[in-house]
Amino acid sequence: MDRKAIINDPSYGNKAEAFEAFDDIPTNPNLQTTIGDVINQRYGRRDVLRGVLGVSAATALFGTSALVAPKQASAMGHGDRFKFEELAWGNDATHHIADGYNADVLLRWGDPITADAPEFDVMNQTAEAQLKQFGYNNDYVGFAPLNAEGTRGLLCVNHEYTNEEVMFPGLGRQDRDGFKGMTKELVDIEMAAHGGTVVEIAQGADGKWSVVRDGQYNRRITPLNTEMTFSGPAAGHDRMKTNDDPTGMSVIGTINNCAGGMTPWGTYLMAEENFHGYFWTDNVDAEGKIVIDETNPEAASYKRYGVPGRWYAWGQHYDRFNIDKEPNMPNKYGWIVEVDPTDPTAKPVKHTALGRFRHEGAETTVASDGKLVIYSGDDNRFDYQYKYVSDGVVTDDKAANSRLLSEGTLYVARFDADGTVEWLPLVHGNGPLNALNGFNDQGDVMIDTRMAADLLGATPMDRPEDAQPRGDGTAYIMLTNNTRRKPGDENAANPRADNAFGHIIEIKEEGGNHSATRGTWDILVKCGDPAVAEVGAQWHPETSENGWFGSPDNCAIDADGRLWISTDQGGNWGKTGKSDGLYSLETEGEKRGHSKLFFRCPVGGELCGPYFTDNAETLFLAVQHPGTDGTRDLVGFERDSTFEDPATRWPDFDPAMPPRPSVVVVTKQGGGKIAV
Repeated sequence: MDRKAIINDPSYGNKAEAFEAFDDIPTNPNLQTTIGDVINQRYGRRDVLRGVLGVSAATALFGTSALVAPKQASAMGHGDRFKFEELAWGNDATHHIADGYNADVLLRWGDPITADAPEFDVMNQTAEAQLKQFGYNNDYVGFAPLNAEGTRGLLCVNHEYTNEEVMFPGLGRQDRDGFKGMTKELVDIEMAAHGGTVVEIAQGADGKWSVVRDGQYNRRITPLNTEMTFSGPAAGHDRMKTNDDPTGMSVIGTINNCAGGMTPWGTYLMAEENFHGYFWTDNVDAEGKIVIDETNPEAASYKRYGVPGRWYAWGQHYDRFNIDKEPNMPNKYGWIVEVDPTDPTAKPVKHTALGRFRHEGAETTVASDGKLVIYSGDDNRFDYQYKYVSDGVVTDDKAANSRLLSEGTLYVARFDADGTVEWLPLVHGNGPLNALNGFNDQGDVMIDTRMAADLLGATPMDRPEDAQPRGDGTAYIMLTNNTRRKPGDENAANPRADNAFGHIIEIKEEGGNHSATRGTWDILVKCGDPAVAEVGAQWHPETSENGWFGSPDNCAIDADGRLWISTDQGGNWGKTGKSDGLYSLETEGEKRGHSKLFFRCPVGGELCGPYFTDNAETLFLAVQHPGTDGTRDLVGFERDSTFEDPATRWPDFDPAMPPRPSVVVVTKQGGGKIAV
């Protein structure tokens, strides 16, 4: 199905659903040995397809309890390290939290974040106001404490994208109508709503958190007006030079900031994910298909990255988003951006040593040898899992620590059928990474990281999303789904064809050292309904009908080393009947593979974050695009949401207000650690 057919397909209720469907088409030509093939080789294709494993493999993955017939278990069963009564699954207009906990809305789209910001007026939005207000579609959430007690701090939030059909009155879907209604004024509002927010928050004596509106560090970071610079091997590269920046060292803003991370020295990392969708071209044929000029030196790179997507009208009003006028500009996006939340005067830095691809996140850890390690997935079907290792070690010198993001090696993962993972260095001159294959220097390798990884023989994955390292040398990789994998394409690390529900891989780095270039891997869980045999799901047998989930996305490890998973089913939540939510997932001992539902979103919303404070007594969650995805499946509503007629008006439930993406803060009633 081509781009125009997807846009006009009535089964997609909003631009985001159509965008997701278009991205379901892989751009990776290197599919000979995918992660599904590897899993198939490791465990046996017939057993994988049947959703079962041999006795030895099953016990290795899930312990001896996996051999016991499923039984109805108490939510507080033996060996359960997560102490809460499980929430019931469902889908409705509001959010829900497990008994004994509060889930309070802290920040909503449009809330003022500076002392001079106007109050939100949804019927009279302006870019000037939005630049002082909380942005749209909050994804990653991080927290930088400002006092020893952790009761004051800076909340750092990514704003991934905008949904114009529920954001602006009277506008509706714009991608189907050539963006005829998207004036420059509306585009500027969209741009001002993207990027990130840094805002001070404080916890009162009653345990409730609130925004400190006159906080000296409060600010917005946007693609409309925030100047940024570059570091690393692609900084100043010829392919980074544009008409407005002949030095190749400067760019305005950051886009499609999905997940991210916080560094050990307190800076904030913003991952640029689906940057390709923001670029425009006027070269479109009669069928609506984008035509790439094959004489353009960037043509091969455009195809591998999906540039231009034409999902926004920004290129109609800004030359920097039109590849016909600025062919090198896409090379300035797809990076990891470092922001110092305590220094509003410092330019954010795009660190090119971390590679250019559709970064889902940038989760950091300090390896046992003191080196900085960052895990990041390339969120596209049949793309790769990456890891960055610094040359130097983390110290107390903040400036020196930031240089670690420019001086190190980026690796890509190959998952082998014998249960080993090899981290392959993306270094110019390594094997095929040379001028004969179009890589003249390390800058080329980093600008075209995907193409370099293709040549090294990395394992194509089922949409690697967030990755979370734990201090003991373990990392968890979220593989959200891949419905494009066909029968016969399965492998050891991606075991299912038509993988609609995803799975989670656990990596154990050699010697417990995250900077190692070799380790072992296993499948922690295969997602989906275990009661439906053809799904091939694999959970601990005591996982209840409330506890299983699909499409793992973001994750967090709390202070006690426990894993939490948030989900993003997009418009496909009707396949499970469940709202997206937050689940605890046991990784150790007798309960390994046991999952429980803790929080669930309002209809059409995706759960992002999650982020625990250091004392594990506060949990920040982000609910983005409430009331949009899959609303035709909501019983009693069964139509597409619009500004005037949304499936929910969460969180205000005001008839004059559309749904508003919001950050929720979770605390335990009476105080104390969450789920302990």
